[in-house]
Amino acid sequence: MENKKGKIPAVFFDRDGTLNVDTGYLHEQEKLQWMPGAREAVKYVNDRGYLAIVVTNQSGVARGMFGEEAVKELHGYMNEELAGVGAHIDAFYYCPHHPEAVVPEYRQECSCRKPKSGLIEQACRDFDIDMEKSLMVGDSPRDVTCGEGAGIRGVLYEGGSLLELLKQYI
Repeated sequence: MENKKGKIPAVFFDRDGTLNVDTGYLHEQEKLQWMPGAREAVKYVNDRGYLAIVVTNQSGVARGMFGEEAVKELHGYMNEELAGVGAHIDAFYYCPHHPEAVVPEYRQECSCRKPKSGLIEQACRDFDIDMEKSLMVGDSPRDVTCGEGAGIRGVLYEGGSLLELLKQYI
């Protein structure tokens, strides 16, 4: 679904509480539980020519609960699971920082921690994204604020089928 300028629209997904059940600092594959219609929603996005991009705060890294490698491994596993329904996430962006981190190298105010829009802005630098047609979908007002701060429409997911929600916008 490229437009005349060659730009591609994207759906930015929050992770915990939007794509998967928020079990609190999820980093273990065996604890991954998909939200209703989440895998189908990603496939729907893929099939319509949109990029599917995850933007997620992962302060468990800053809190010393797990390392960045665990985040990356979980994201790889999520894509393995999505492949089972013919879907995929094009890119995962995460913020490991927190201003009160116990791990010193992650203790900082940053532009990538939602509700700030740094993760979306980085994705837009990495991909030629059509901002006007893109969406940020998340289960928290901070996700909506993040999208709007980057100049894209924010959509609040309040439960139910994620696929049915997306069909209202794409």
